[in-house]
Amino acid sequence: MPETLSSLQDLQSATAPAPEAAPRYVQKLDPHGRAYATGKRKDAVARVWIKPGPGKVVVNGRPLDHYFARPVLRMILQQPLGVAKRTGQYDLTISVAGGGLSGQAGAVRHGLAKALLNYEPDLRSVLKKEGFLTRDPRVVERKKYGKKKARRSFQFSKR
Repeated sequence: MPETLSSLQDLQSATAPAPEAAPRYVQKLDPHGRAYATGKRKDAVARVWIKPGPGKVVVNGRPLDHYFARPVLRMILQQPLGVAKRTGQYDLTISVAGGGLSGQAGAVRHGLAKALLNYEPDLRSVLKKEGFLTRDPRVVERKKYGKKKARRSFQFSKR
């Protein structure tokens, strides 16, 4: 034994690994200067690109208010920008498919929050605290054999 340990602190310093630094998030941009992210909710999948601009939003080639006609759905989409205080600072190009309008709005919100994170990594704590970076895992339960729906049985009759 080349060295002798004389105290508990010597033992801890000899065996403890150096503390790792927290992971550093960096800006991820494509060659066009846009940040990209994919968001999902139920069966809907949204691909979101953001870049600095006057705040123009295009969803599947149509303006935002034509695609998402209900104000509630437009409000859901704008939540990450509102929390980050970036409303009207980014142009959004969105491609969304699958599911219904409500699921698509949730998918766009998830994708937009992730794209904002890729563009501005410093917003992570704000977006994470509001829960916009978490993918909602709830999906429709599958139909089972011998059942009318996922859980509903056929009507029982004694005779």
